[in-house]
Amino acid sequence: MTQSIGPFVERFEPPITLAAPVSDRLAGLTVAVKDNFDIKGTVTGGGNPEWAEDQSPADHNAAAVQTLLDNGAALVGKVHMDELAYSLMGMNARFGTPENPAAPSRVPGGSSSGSASAVASGLADIGLGSDTGGSVRLPASFCGLFGWRPTHGLVSGEGLLPLAESYDVPGFLTRDLETLSLLGEIFAEEQTAEGDVRLVYPSDVWRLCEDEAAAALKSALPKGDRNDSPLLPGGDLKALLPVFRNHQGYEAWQHFGGWIEKRAPEFGSDVGQRFSIAAKITPAEFEEAQARREAFRTHLKRVLVPGTVMVYPTSPGPAPLLTAGDDIFETFRSHALTMLAIAGHGGLPQLSVPLVASQGSPLGLSLVGAPGSDRLLIEVAKRFI
Repeated sequence: MTQSIGPFVERFEPPITLAAPVSDRLAGLTVAVKDNFDIKGTVTGGGNPEWAEDQSPADHNAAAVQTLLDNGAALVGKVHMDELAYSLMGMNARFGTPENPAAPSRVPGGSSSGSASAVASGLADIGLGSDTGGSVRLPASFCGLFGWRPTHGLVSGEGLLPLAESYDVPGFLTRDLETLSLLGEIFAEEQTAEGDVRLVYPSDVWRLCEDEAAAALKSALPKGDRNDSPLLPGGDLKALLPVFRNHQGYEAWQHFGGWIEKRAPEFGSDVGQRFSIAAKITPAEFEEAQARREAFRTHLKRVLVPGTVMVYPTSPGPAPLLTAGDDIFETFRSHALTMLAIAGHGGLPQLSVPLVASQGSPLGLSLVGAPGSDRLLIEVAKRFI
C-alpha cells in the first residue's frame, strides 16, 4: 500500500497572521497553503525534493496568500502536493500520499492533495490550491469538499509556481458554502451573484460518468424537467483530452524542461513519463492544439450565454482505492481529464459541490458557467445542498 502521510510539509507555530490586516472578513479562519505558492521566508518545494533543494526562500508572499492574510486569515502551514503539480491522484512517489479523511482506503486526489486532506480533516478551514487540469476540483469531489476553480485570470497567479500558465489558476477548498461565499466576495468582488439562471445538464458529459455514480447524483438533483442537450453536436468529447495533453504538456516542458535536462530529478514513474512525453511535443503539434482549443472556446461562448449554468459530475466516479493498479489509475485519470478539460480549455469558473456518496466515497456535482460568473455559481449551489 502507498505510504500514508499527514498533509503538512511545514506547520507554522504559531500560525502566520498580520498584526493589522486590511479587513476582518476571514478573521478566525485558518488556511493550508499548497507548496507551490510562495510564502515569505520559506522554500516553495513544488512537491519535489530536487526542485526544493535548488530554490531559495521566497522574499515575499504570493498574491493569493497576501490577499488571504490581508483579510484576517491565519496560515497554519504549507501542505503536500503531487510532484510539480503534474498528476491528479494525490500520490507522490517521493513523499507519500496524504490521507483522504472522507474515505481513508482511497486516494485524496491531486495535485492539491494536502490542501484537501487538511481541510477535510478539520486542520484548516480553507485550502489554497492550484488547478490546471482539475487539481482543486477532483480532490474536492474525492474528499467531500466544496472546490472552486475561478475564472482564469480572476485570482492573480503571481508567486504561484506555474505548470501550464494558460490553464493554471489558484483555487480554493472549503467544508462549507458559507466560507466559500466569503472567498467569492473577496476574490470576485466586482461580480454580481444575481441574475436569471438557466440550468443545462449536458448528456454527453454525463455519459462519461460511471453508471452507479451518475445514478446516485441524479437521484439527488432537484425535481423537474431538465435540459439535457449535449455540449457538442454529436456528443463526441474525445478530442478534448489530446488537445489538453498537447497544450498543457508543451507549456509544462517550456517551463521545466531546461531544469529537468540539467538536474535529472528522480521523478515517480508516472510524472517522469509525462515529462518524457511532453519533451517530444513539437511546436506544430502545439499550434494545432491551440487552434483546436480556440475553436472549442468559440463554441463555449455560443453555449454559455449569460445566466447559463452547466451541471454535470465533477468526476467519473468515486476516488480509486489506494491499492488500485496503474492501469486503473491511468484509465480513471484519462476519463476525469476529459470532463475537467471543459472548464480548463474555456478558462471557465467551475464549482464542485459535495452532494452524495457512492461505494462509501463522496461524489461532487459541478456547476460551470461563463467567464466572470463565479459568484453566480456560488449562489446557484444553494439550490443543490
